[in-house]
Amino acid sequence: MGVCITGIGVVSAIGMSVEENLNALCEGRTGIGPLRYLQGTKASLAGEVKASNDDLRKALNVGTEYVSRTSLLGLQAAREAWGDNKRSGVIRTGIISATSVGGMDRSEVFYKDYLAQNNPDYKLLTTHDSGSTTERIAKELGITGYINTLSTACSSGVNAIMLGARLILQGTLDRVLVGGSDALSGFTIDGFRSLMIYDDQWCRPFDESRAGLNLGEGAGFLLLEGEKSLELTGNTPICNVSGWANAADAYHQTASSPDGKGATLAIENAIRRAGIGLNQISYVNAHGTGTKNNDHSESVALQNVFGDRIPPFSSTKAFTGHTLAAAGAIEAVFSVLAIQNNLIFPNLNYNTPIVGTGLVPATQLGTDLEVNAVLSNSFGFGGNNSSLVLTKYE
Repeated sequence: MGVCITGIGVVSAIGMSVEENLNALCEGRTGIGPLRYLQGTKASLAGEVKASNDDLRKALNVGTEYVSRTSLLGLQAAREAWGDNKRSGVIRTGIISATSVGGMDRSEVFYKDYLAQNNPDYKLLTTHDSGSTTERIAKELGITGYINTLSTACSSGVNAIMLGARLILQGTLDRVLVGGSDALSGFTIDGFRSLMIYDDQWCRPFDESRAGLNLGEGAGFLLLEGEKSLELTGNTPICNVSGWANAADAYHQTASSPDGKGATLAIENAIRRAGIGLNQISYVNAHGTGTKNNDHSESVALQNVFGDRIPPFSSTKAFTGHTLAAAGAIEAVFSVLAIQNNLIFPNLNYNTPIVGTGLVPATQLGTDLEVNAVLSNSFGFGGNNSSLVLTKYE
């Protein structure tokens, strides 16, 4: 039986729930557009969640206590994934949440007031720590057995899933809520602009004309259960977490290696761990940020692994923007949806193959193939590369 997924939850620029996200993916409707709620940045486009902090507070019934937008988004997705699961001391339950930004959106408010000597509110800093989001969700859901926060750049969400699966297989925990959450902030937008990889136009993953990424925000969570937990909860499995791997490029502080070495190792080892053949991968949900370096490196890695028989692949970041630590978890949810509904999601904005690789992603919604196994890639700064293989529950 291994590790099963029994619940999923997501909030992103294309929707406040799993259903809304699925509808937008099927309709080819992007969530990237002009910023409405985050002010004071130079970015013209981003994947902003279509709700203010006050909207989120009301929907979540969160009072006036200090809470970051990262925590609000995380709570939204975690509640959906958790569903009506009861608190139980019998089932050893943990939570592993990933974030890059943490409570930076609140810290920026404090910092500006502090510099202007405008009576800064020091309590805003209580939400700055990356662990505060995990602890807030754990408290809300009554999870006390194991609480952990990961921050490994853009691979964080997949690494949270990987760690959760390992803890279940090792017998340390019976079920784990895993995922990631990140909110937009001026700090991250300006940071990516300083690296000259932020595109002021709509991002174009795997296209020769690609000029950078659009940042996004959101959260994704999945409930993982082992055999003992399933016997006690009676939940219905919807997918298996069958394979995973992490591998480092050791190439550059931010860039991926041009030969795709770390990504190649991560993909190969994840598929090997899943115990399936290369020809059994139905679809690849690519990392596909839309940057010159990443898309070329990932294309080379796919060629290294699959040769001239690369499965249908696409990046969904032209829908949501790059959600940093949440990306791997959000895209794992999308991968579950692909398996559940036998779908291959379109790679928006693609026109011309990358010179040197010539790979062509799926550009139309695919509905005519049976999707039994999905490879989902998340590659982070410093060459922290992670790949995940999800399979249909048998």
